[in-house]
Amino acid sequence: MRIIPRRIEVEKVRSPGWKMIYGRRKTGKTFLVEKFTKWDKFYFVKRDGSIFDKQTATSMTYREFISGLLQDLRESRRVVIDEFHRLPDEFLDFLHAYSGTGDLILITSTLWLATRLIARRESPLLGIAEPIKVGLIDERELLVELEKEVNGKELIEAATYLREPILVPIYKPPLRRFLAEYLASSGAIVEEIVGEAFREEEVTMSRVYLAILSAVADGMQKSGEITSVLMNKGLIESPSAVQKYLKILTAMGFLEKIPIYGKKRFRYRISSPLLDLHFYLEEKYSYTELETPVEFIVKVIEMKLPLHVQYFVENLLSKVYGLRKTKIEEPKLEVDIALLRFSRLEIVGEVKWKSRVKEEEIRKIEEKLQKFKCRKVLFVPSLDVLEREPKNVEVLTPEDLVRLARKSLPPMVNR
Repeated sequence: MRIIPRRIEVEKVRSPGWKMIYGRRKTGKTFLVEKFTKWDKFYFVKRDGSIFDKQTATSMTYREFISGLLQDLRESRRVVIDEFHRLPDEFLDFLHAYSGTGDLILITSTLWLATRLIARRESPLLGIAEPIKVGLIDERELLVELEKEVNGKELIEAATYLREPILVPIYKPPLRRFLAEYLASSGAIVEEIVGEAFREEEVTMSRVYLAILSAVADGMQKSGEITSVLMNKGLIESPSAVQKYLKILTAMGFLEKIPIYGKKRFRYRISSPLLDLHFYLEEKYSYTELETPVEFIVKVIEMKLPLHVQYFVENLLSKVYGLRKTKIEEPKLEVDIALLRFSRLEIVGEVKWKSRVKEEEIRKIEEKLQKFKCRKVLFVPSLDVLEREPKNVEVLTPEDLVRLARKSLPPMVNR
């Protein structure tokens, strides 16, 4: 079975103290804690409120659970509680009363954390348990691990989409065909990744969240554009209402918020390339409801792929060098990649994910990038696609990204 070690998250979770692991569904939170950390007791809270002990394979009532938990904490055992938000509200008071006793890991997957802890800042857990967000797999982890199987163009394309953990164990090259066949047969499962996160919320709220994701996938990146879509559908009554939903979707890891360079405005994009593809196909073609050939989905993937690769490279360079992403909206200065250190541009660059970059394109890249007084990069599938190497621009290839990824990752974790 193909397993990505996720050493960055594991390092955080393994450190002592109370932890709260959160994020959207299907990002591997439970797997990470269960397989890569040491624990003494592992409990799972079922939808009916009963608690399942994974070691003994038995269920217990809340009262039985609390009695045992208190003893475990007092005896310094490390306890994991998965889906802890399903416990009664009084459990939060229990945590507050015994904070700092023993070692506790809490795992939550719904909007509970975003609405109660992040959005309103009023949960009793503030300052008690260290919040650790588990989202998509880090780009660097994927490059280093997948390089053992594939390389070059296939490596980058696979790593771009396998950030979604559900794809990791089933991936078979070539990526484009694999992804199209997966979407054709499992579009409903992809929808479930999102729907499951909102299942315990009000139906109206769920419709708003899904409408926002569909709008963003369709190219509506400004909050004003998203607001217009929601108001036209009758999902919100006031333009100001959209900010709450955008904040929660961002906190849960569904959306990414990118600041506009030099301005107090933002753009939104879907964090997961897989979800972006799904919502685009659903919004444009209703592909889960209508018979949609695999070859048609392949064409859509090929259309969206260069943009998703662009985001992948931008994310990776941001993490390698510790820089913040921004978007330049000046027409003559707009570039694919713009990375900041505080308010100063450190790296700008272009991504050309194609089989041939002609002389004219190279000249335009040189002219555009020379306007910036910072590091300039061009990412391509290989040096062979260039009719000539650009002047005063550093060319990066998949091999260069692997080298950068390997240098910036912490040592491999032992299970």
